[in-house]
Amino acid sequence: MNDSSKSGSKMWSGRFREPLDQQFEQWQRSFPFDWRLLPQEIAASSAHARMIAAAGILTSTELETTLRGLAAIAKRPDAWATRISVDNSQPGGAAQAAQLNRQVGTALVASAPHAEDIHHYVELELTKEIGDLALKLHTGRSRNEQIATDMRLFVRDSIDATLLGLREWYTALLKQAEDAGDAVMPSYTHLQRAEPVLVAHWLLAYTTMIARDHDRLADARERMNFCPLGSGAVAGATLTLNRKIASDALGFYAPTNNSMDATSDRDFALEFTQCLTTLGIHISRFAEELTLYSTAEFGFLDLPEAFATGSSAMPQKKNPDLTELARGKSGRLLGASNTLAMLIKGLPLAYNKDLQEGQEPVFDAADTIAGLLAVLPPFTRALRFNHARMKQAAESGYLNAMAAATYLVHKGIPFRKAHEKVGNAVRFALEKGVELNALSLADLKQFGEEFGDDFHAAISLQSTLDCHDVFGGTATARVKEALAAARERINSLAPWDSEASHG
Repeated sequence: MNDSSKSGSKMWSGRFREPLDQQFEQWQRSFPFDWRLLPQEIAASSAHARMIAAAGILTSTELETTLRGLAAIAKRPDAWATRISVDNSQPGGAAQAAQLNRQVGTALVASAPHAEDIHHYVELELTKEIGDLALKLHTGRSRNEQIATDMRLFVRDSIDATLLGLREWYTALLKQAEDAGDAVMPSYTHLQRAEPVLVAHWLLAYTTMIARDHDRLADARERMNFCPLGSGAVAGATLTLNRKIASDALGFYAPTNNSMDATSDRDFALEFTQCLTTLGIHISRFAEELTLYSTAEFGFLDLPEAFATGSSAMPQKKNPDLTELARGKSGRLLGASNTLAMLIKGLPLAYNKDLQEGQEPVFDAADTIAGLLAVLPPFTRALRFNHARMKQAAESGYLNAMAAATYLVHKGIPFRKAHEKVGNAVRFALEKGVELNALSLADLKQFGEEFGDDFHAAISLQSTLDCHDVFGGTATARVKEALAAARERINSLAPWDSEASHG
């Protein structure tokens, strides 16, 4: 008999006579990281218990006992957390909560040294709670479908948490945009000053990205919300099960429609990490701009001290740690997505244990985005912009040249000719060391008789903004409309409502 039977048999031990190599046994265990699927495993096991009870495998009394036992196991992390938090006097906060979670996991894994994975752990613990009745629970199912279900539940939960975090960040950005009023800044192309825009218009660019990120994640949630339970190892359960019972119990739309695909599909995990990668890129671009704009060379904002650190060598320094870390975290999200893609691309149907390696990248991506969205909203709310400096930058560097060309277009000059005339005027102004506004009408007329007394009014800062009077432009009236629309958009970023979204 396998030696492991002395402390709890493996879920597959009947076929084997030789014990596992001890190093291999520890190396191949997934419980040291998949312990965090305990809530999902309990939920899925409870749903499976109801499904096999309906098939006559469990009596109503046995079902009640099984569900009670599973509920008791679900409380194990809480018990460890109470001990650890009391022992360590852990304060609140996202970082402390994450550390406590790691400590709970370590304690939980240490408490079950013979558990191979989360499924084995629950079976061993359930046996302690309700005796041999626990061994009935695995009737009609396989770990292949269990992990596929657990991971779908985990990703679904992570998407819901991310959507809430996005709403918070979106709201913080929108409030900054509303508070900016008619403040102006330069926009950039090729990292060169281009045209003046309202600060609100710049900030709304990021709320627009966040709205897309929200929609991508919500769409991914819709696509993956189907239940693998009842798929068996590969060919479907060997019992006649009503799979809708488990699907409904877990809040899925319906059972998956192919057992081979259900047990080997990790599209949902890949799509989740890909969505997070795009979100991470948006976060990184925001972080990069703030890092640049906070430098003395730009001077557009002063970083909140609560979200910055100093230098151990240079007393004057205030370093943009949050924005730099946010840039770095985006690379970590991309790494998770690439790992999953490389893992899945060469796997034959159906389940292969390679897929075990896909759990940690998903966990890491979920943790990374949760950490980012815990700090970005308060950081964004704490931002204070130097509007005077931004306006000064928007009024220098010939940012009204496009408005000047548009002025000539309205005088009947073809745009290419207008572009050339204004370009010549800019060169002349450069040589004189002045802005376009400072050129006299006599100066301007050497480049074209079309320049008139109304030219200087047409290239004022306000006129330069308002000449972009198109939907989506930076004209003052258009930005007011965009702010109202962005405020209205919050209603569609509400917490997930499965029934409302699926009719």
